[in-house]
Amino acid sequence: MKHSIKVRLIIILITLLSATILFSWVINKVFLEKYYESYKINRLGDTYTKVNSKYDADNISALSLGYEQLASKQNVSLYIFNGFSYSGGIILQTLFPTNMNEIQNRRLQSDIIEYYKKTLPNEEEVKSEKEATRLLVKTDKYSIYRHFDTRLEVNYIELYGILDAGDKIFIRSNYDNITESAMISSTFFAYVGVVSILIGSIIMYVVGVEFTKPILKLSQMTRDISNLNFDVHYNGKRQDEVGELGHSINVLSEKLEDTISSLKSANNKLKKDIKQKEKVEEMRQEFLSNVTHELKTPIALIQGYAEGLKDNIQGDEESRQFYCEVIMDEAAKMNNMVKRLLSLSELEFGDSKVQFDRFDIITVLNSVVGSMNMVYKQKNVISKMSDIKSCYVWADEYLVEEVITNYISNALNHVEEDSNGEKIISICVKKSNSIVRISVFNTGQPIPEEAIERIWDKFYKVDKARTREYGGNGIGLSIVKAIMNSLNRECGVKNWDNGVEFWFELDTKA
Repeated sequence: MKHSIKVRLIIILITLLSATILFSWVINKVFLEKYYESYKINRLGDTYTKVNSKYDADNISALSLGYEQLASKQNVSLYIFNGFSYSGGIILQTLFPTNMNEIQNRRLQSDIIEYYKKTLPNEEEVKSEKEATRLLVKTDKYSIYRHFDTRLEVNYIELYGILDAGDKIFIRSNYDNITESAMISSTFFAYVGVVSILIGSIIMYVVGVEFTKPILKLSQMTRDISNLNFDVHYNGKRQDEVGELGHSINVLSEKLEDTISSLKSANNKLKKDIKQKEKVEEMRQEFLSNVTHELKTPIALIQGYAEGLKDNIQGDEESRQFYCEVIMDEAAKMNNMVKRLLSLSELEFGDSKVQFDRFDIITVLNSVVGSMNMVYKQKNVISKMSDIKSCYVWADEYLVEEVITNYISNALNHVEEDSNGEKIISICVKKSNSIVRISVFNTGQPIPEEAIERIWDKFYKVDKARTREYGGNGIGLSIVKAIMNSLNRECGVKNWDNGVEFWFELDTKA
């Protein structure tokens, strides 16, 4: 996970969040106080404009309440007066507020017279030696200063101006409140920023995990498909790029499976062709020899009984009926043998097309056993099968079904009671890596060791009398061997103390 998209996404998102919060904090720290100052200056100017628009010196008492409300809303101190004298430093008359006591009146007079002493002679010399007073805004009607009160050690923003009626106006707002508010705001913003980064980190982690989860799933799908496991499919409902990629992988998987199936069939056919060219002549000769041998007995029987009928050796109806049944039975056996020989010939000479598909072998086993259920009951055979729900293999389903049918038919023909008096046919399915082995076991007599290698030969019979009894002709296991050769897989037989086990193997992967 060194270069994990999830980790990089989380780091990028947290970095962006932290940078945004830090940038906002710096802006707040650097510019908030200046913004407050500009805001206060505008408030003072707005207050002056509102007072000047409605001012009437002769009706000041009627306006008093409105001015108090205005000063409260604007968070300022508002004073109106109509003149002063340098000689005694006394303002002649304070028009507003009307409820000032003597101490407040004198203190206000002192501040305003000090201002006019500084500013009237020369407006440019407004600043003191220690920058106690600084001009912020100057118009033809008023001037706004930032003033430090050395007695109270408090900063103010103050407006000194002349109303249109000729009276003077003094408006004051506490500037230290602005500085304190800016500091509180910056500190609070810093705490909020830290908490936001912590909460944001958790959210970004959850978002990163959810964002990369479908990508990791698609990555696992591609790994499974690269190992030729086509059972995986993307089933998401997303309509974005991830969903489109998932559906594209599904299409790729299906096409790849079809292509591999075609290649498997083509490759298998090529292998068969190579082997077939080497064995064709030998197999033809062997085939003719065995057919001649196997057909000789039934043909002789048919010929003998037919001549008996012709010569009317046994004149009664029952004897003629018996002769006809023997002829029909032998003819049927010959017909069945010819059909099976034709099937075997197609397999051995490559005339039969092998189509590789992926199917569930358990379903095929259940189907074959189900079709033979009546024979199981007639012979009182106990059927056992591995407890496996499903197992997918690559092979020709029709040919594999033929192998299973031959194995189970062979087991039914040779099953005998064991030491417990039970006739058992057991079907076992075992997986090992990319191979699955299917075996069919029946209780009974083991096959003689000298016959083990020959039971796959055409027309070979271990017990000829018993084979003749159930109508066998020694071709079934030859067909099994031919089918497994056509599939390029192994088959075999194993003796046990209480019976015989026939097995074959198939691929579980392409």
